[in-house]
Amino acid sequence: VNRLTARFDEIVTKQNIPSEKLNQIVIIASLLEREAASDSEMPEIAGVIMNRLNNNWPLQIDATVQYALGSINCRNVDCKWWPTPLSSTDLKIKSPYNTYQNQGLPPAPISNPGAASLKAAANPVTTPNWFYLHGTDGQIHFAATSKEHSRNVCLYLKKDCQ
Repeated sequence: VNRLTARFDEIVTKQNIPSEKLNQIVIIASLLEREAASDSEMPEIAGVIMNRLNNNWPLQIDATVQYALGSINCRNVDCKWWPTPLSSTDLKIKSPYNTYQNQGLPPAPISNPGAASLKAAANPVTTPNWFYLHGTDGQIHFAATSKEHSRNVCLYLKKDCQ
């Protein structure tokens, strides 16, 4: 535990994360751990999260709902229960971790953030984007408007096409 704590403190110090922002940054970093497919995606996803937080938009992050569902459905330490895709019923789960139902950040981290996610959370990219998704091929697609995002849902997830 001492070694883990020392390493965490080293990373936080290296990133110049102020103590008054540490809790928020650790929570955002935990979201990035679950949402990003690679370290290179993390700063832009962090920028999208900050756009939403700063403008009182719901975060609508699937990983927070997966965490809430997993907390209910999986009591084993080694459980790998993270449903995807989520159903409309899943998105209505009553939980402080459900960022579809609750404004702002969840009350605590949903995963153990690594150095890359802490760095990205502490230094989010300024972006015009408000939306992102990973296509069926695993590639990330960002969008600045809901219209662009709807197009991405249709093109890259092959659903909700009109």
